[in-house]
Amino acid sequence: MSITNGTIQTASRQWAMRPDDERFISLDEMQTKLDHLRTYSAARAVSSRSLQVRPVEGDHHGLVITGPNGAPVAPTHWAFGQLAQRAGTPAGYIRTLPSPLAADCLNHGLQSRSIEDMGVLLYKNGGPAELRAVTGPNYGRVWNADIVRALRGRFGDGVSGDFRVPGEFGKAVEVTRANTTLYASDRDMFVFLADETHRVDVPDRRNGKTGTMARGFFVWNSETGSTTLGIATFLFDFVCCNRIIWGADKYSEIRVRHSSGAPDRWIEEVAPAIERYANDSTQSITRAIADARAARIDDVSQFLASRFTQSQARAIEAAHVQDEGRPIETLWDAVTGITAYARSITYQDSRVAIEREAGKILKLAA
Repeated sequence: MSITNGTIQTASRQWAMRPDDERFISLDEMQTKLDHLRTYSAARAVSSRSLQVRPVEGDHHGLVITGPNGAPVAPTHWAFGQLAQRAGTPAGYIRTLPSPLAADCLNHGLQSRSIEDMGVLLYKNGGPAELRAVTGPNYGRVWNADIVRALRGRFGDGVSGDFRVPGEFGKAVEVTRANTTLYASDRDMFVFLADETHRVDVPDRRNGKTGTMARGFFVWNSETGSTTLGIATFLFDFVCCNRIIWGADKYSEIRVRHSSGAPDRWIEEVAPAIERYANDSTQSITRAIADARAARIDDVSQFLASRFTQSQARAIEAAHVQDEGRPIETLWDAVTGITAYARSITYQDSRVAIEREAGKILKLAA
């Protein structure tokens, strides 16, 4: 996730790139689409040697794949890239070749490499079958439809409950395809919901004064291997009309790779995290912050050294002094120093890793 100086661009990037047919005005509408995809999709395990790529007659770049039963299926753009990778051929280059030559290259790769089991995801609903994904045989698929169903069970339709598609500059708006934050395709899904009505009082928000912040969360997943499964939670000031999140703080996330244990981890980690977030009152968050403010740290240097490198620990202490004019004394001070230090980090992955530690420290006060 991209977090810079308290600003999250993730939802804005989704908003900017999604076509109309991947935008939904409610979780109910999204559920209908994803249920349909799941109903007419089927996963199979096949040997790489059983697959054949064939050119489509009369189509200069058209290709289909046949499996053990000989029935042709057309790959999606994403599935073609996955197949090319497993055949050891560069997908971008193969796409530029005439279909007969492209088929020969792919077949050579599939037949000359060691025999490998593959997981394929097929879609068929009356018309020609479609190949949606080519993964390893132990790919731990968590269905998008199951995730949205869990969200609907806890947050309703996503437009009329406490947690809903966020408004613009803190004011509720009618949800349309132009401003929605509910997205899904045949490849992935992304949901951003927020409670902007029951805002959280945050002491020392700015210039020593108490401020209020809203709660928000992302959930994302892919049935086809294009991204991890995950949930991120955070506090924020407001969301603007192009879905940039401003004044974000206390960012925390869970990511689950689609290994064979992914469905179990969905049950054990992500679903309960959604449940906790739904059941948490604004008072519980305020209380967690108050507890962190009251929880004094006996030895700040040792406390930080157990979680960060020596240079990072020194930088965190310095960042807090610069922002607050005094040294770190409590867990809340430590969180404040860590997030201040994170703003100075150039690389996104390193910055997010530091911000996650701040979220963990806040939980120590619970």
